[in-house]
Amino acid sequence: MVGTLAACGSSSDDGGDAGGSGGSKTVTLVSHDSWAASKDVIAAFEKESGYKVKVLEDGDAGQAVNKAILTKDNPQGDVFFGVDNTLLSRALDNGLFQPYEAKGSDQVLPAYRADRDKHRVTPIDTGDICVNYDKAYFGKHGLTPPESFDDLVKPEYKDLLVTENAGSSSPGLGFLLGTAAKYGDGGWEGYWKKLKANGVKVVDSWEQAYNEEFSGSSGGKKAGGDRPLVVSYASSPPAEVVYADPQPDTAPTGVADGTCFRQVEYAGLLSNAENPEGGKALLDFLLSKPFQEDMPLNMFVYPVREGARIPEAFSEFGPQAKDPQTLDPAKIADSRDQWVKSWTSLVLK
Repeated sequence: MVGTLAACGSSSDDGGDAGGSGGSKTVTLVSHDSWAASKDVIAAFEKESGYKVKVLEDGDAGQAVNKAILTKDNPQGDVFFGVDNTLLSRALDNGLFQPYEAKGSDQVLPAYRADRDKHRVTPIDTGDICVNYDKAYFGKHGLTPPESFDDLVKPEYKDLLVTENAGSSSPGLGFLLGTAAKYGDGGWEGYWKKLKANGVKVVDSWEQAYNEEFSGSSGGKKAGGDRPLVVSYASSPPAEVVYADPQPDTAPTGVADGTCFRQVEYAGLLSNAENPEGGKALLDFLLSKPFQEDMPLNMFVYPVREGARIPEAFSEFGPQAKDPQTLDPAKIADSRDQWVKSWTSLVLK
């Protein structure tokens, strides 16, 4: 989402003893481009564990998952972070992860637990994929911002929305699944026909949609973005406040609460990881209270650990959706690929 950290700690692998066991002193985390963490929190883990953390960012979440699957026999790292509930079955069905029950798993809020029998993934964070709007645009044009999926196909919002490719982007796929949850197997395609006729624009990634096309974000303003509606996250408005200098009293962007789909992100120990012991220590760390409380203002997501403190900016500017769309994981597993194929034919051709 907002802010990235290309690498933490050392990028070298100099062997030797680490964390009380033989093997590499470096543990490698593979992630999407929105990974970010405070240097002091990473440093504390490195000091306590004896491992240096190397981070490899591999594009949008959808792209990163696909690449991890293709390289699973010779993985780029030890832990993969950023596979969400929209793509989880694909990762599990392709044997991307090996079992490990991270310390603190019993502290994960029940709503976010998954794969409880085999423990191949660990829930790390949650957030809501929602349409964001540019408050200044709607104020200037005397137009009420949309509140729901139904609103987005109305004539007054023609040529205003930009979304991400559902075949390559996690938020793009989440938005598609939100419409499938809302309108069902018999209705979501008809909805997208209306959305296409109403001028929806599709780009490859969240970075492109939010930081280049969206007129309400700081990046979009600099890039000359002209779309005042974008598929992003319920937690994007607080990012616009926290990163602004000076910080405004109110967020310049808002959320259409009736367009949200609940996302949960997971991490797992990669099959064939070169440093599985380091990977296990890193997974324990990602679920620890220090990291869980560090996440919100770095990756602008909510923690999944019970009792983890949530920043005031989130409560004020980016509360979780009251009634987000959700889908049963089995339904996603059975229908996702066909939905994406049909969406691609309908929207991109």
